[in-house]
Amino acid sequence: MQLLRFGAPGSERPAVQTADGVRLDVSSSGLDFGPAFFAEDGMRRLREFTARHAQGLPRVPEGVRIGSCVQRPGKLICIGLNYRDHAAETGAQIPAEPVVFFKSTTAVCGPYDDLVIPKASEKTDWEVELLAVVGRTCRYVDVAEAMDHVAGYAVHNDYSERHWQLERGGQWVKGKSFDTFAPIGPWFVPREQVADCQDLDLWLSLNGRMRQRSNTRQMVFGVAHLVSYLSHCMTLEPGDCITTGTPAGVGLGCKPPEYLKAGDVVELGIAGLGTQRQRAVAWSPVA
Repeated sequence: MQLLRFGAPGSERPAVQTADGVRLDVSSSGLDFGPAFFAEDGMRRLREFTARHAQGLPRVPEGVRIGSCVQRPGKLICIGLNYRDHAAETGAQIPAEPVVFFKSTTAVCGPYDDLVIPKASEKTDWEVELLAVVGRTCRYVDVAEAMDHVAGYAVHNDYSERHWQLERGGQWVKGKSFDTFAPIGPWFVPREQVADCQDLDLWLSLNGRMRQRSNTRQMVFGVAHLVSYLSHCMTLEPGDCITTGTPAGVGLGCKPPEYLKAGDVVELGIAGLGTQRQRAVAWSPVA
């Protein structure tokens, strides 16, 4: 069973996708996929609710908008330069410790929402990434225990405006936090349904041309290491999201660099976690 959320931005409703691909509206359960859900044994409660009421649950309408599969998290923690080939293409050294930064949670959006290229953007870039969702509060967790604190996984496109990220001084968060720069989904997959999060194929294409293709075993620091490491410098809470870095093939690494423009179509996916599609549009003032 996978979890997804559907409906207009800000009014999304929870749903499940069954093993045979049927999508059921579970909003009558009173549950939604945010911090309280993960903190209060929500997966067990949802499974029990769905088993009891499956025959009477309405189906998710065809063609409805799909939102982020996780409600806006308390923290969206990012890891930079976490694939060896990506570090090489950017001319950076492989880090001795995880490179940690944050992304504003106002950037979170649905997996098929338009990517809004920021006003006067010069260098908007793409990055397919595996996202891990924290399921239990953790502080000072050992690597051997870290995976017990992971609820599950989703696809994330860590969009980046390189001019703001790298050329304006200060922290990377500035180039990472524009609206629509964090599409998450299409669905959340519980940890027990993923055989090995360190052996997942991931890919991204631009206008039908493959740009990124790799496997999560190429990470410098795996999910367990990252959860443990982060728990030693901050409290991780249920619903927090950790996005684990991107492989080679980003626009910054092209020779010469290539960046997104209005009309471009970005498609991406991770084995077993689904696919995303975003159309790039130019920023315009909100009416």
